[in-house]
Amino acid sequence: MFSKKTVMIVGIIILVSVNIIFLSVSSKYRYTAYSSGRFVLNVIAPFQDVITDTIRFTKNVWRHYFFLVSAARENDNLKKDLGRHIQKSNEYLEIELSNNRLRNMFDFRQNIACKTVVAEVIGADPSPWYRTIVINKGKSDGIGKGMPVVIPEGVVGQVVDTGNNYSRVLLIIDRNSAVDALVQGNRARGIVKGISSDKCILQYVVRRHDIGVGDIIITSGFDGVFPKGLTIGFVEKISQSSSGLFHEIEITPYADFEKIEEVLVLKSFSMNK
Repeated sequence: MFSKKTVMIVGIIILVSVNIIFLSVSSKYRYTAYSSGRFVLNVIAPFQDVITDTIRFTKNVWRHYFFLVSAARENDNLKKDLGRHIQKSNEYLEIELSNNRLRNMFDFRQNIACKTVVAEVIGADPSPWYRTIVINKGKSDGIGKGMPVVIPEGVVGQVVDTGNNYSRVLLIIDRNSAVDALVQGNRARGIVKGISSDKCILQYVVRRHDIGVGDIIITSGFDGVFPKGLTIGFVEKISQSSSGLFHEIEITPYADFEKIEEVLVLKSFSMNK
């Protein structure tokens, strides 16, 4: 089958050929008789009109075709440029956000009189029953089992396993985690336990202590793992019961465990107060 372009070209050639034939006939009988000239004119003129319109239409089609091709090419180039600019903008934004996090980490680090290591979070346990993360620092960086892990917002957890270049951190929201803690306001003491969700519970706080929603919970330092005075979270809910010696307290940690990207590992500690 012939393409549309081929058919169009053949049609134009045929129309031009017919026009040439009629023009030849017209020139032959131009001076013979007025009536004959009128007859030839009436016959040829419609064909000339068709040919002129066809040529004009063809020019417009080709002009628009090349314009559309050029516009499409320019549009593709603009899309590519826009994509590159968006990518660069995202890269600059990520750099700015990373710099802000590291600046906060540096400022927080100044308040801790101990050797610390900044590590990047590179993985997390996919199971909802075990809440751990993996960091990119290990034995070769002086990281050891039991070392506390923190961020400026609060306590993250402690190292439970180490390799040469990587370590696993048990988060305070894991069921196996326990942190000796104080209610900052009245100094009531308890144990912060994980419940494998994004919450913790504060156990063994006797009922005679007045605890309120919003009270801040900090590390006591009595467990020998975390330095005293690090923020853990705040009291979210207190369940009142008529029996029992202790409050039933739900804690919301300050650390957002889904968004942690860098952490600070404390190799030895004492807080500047």
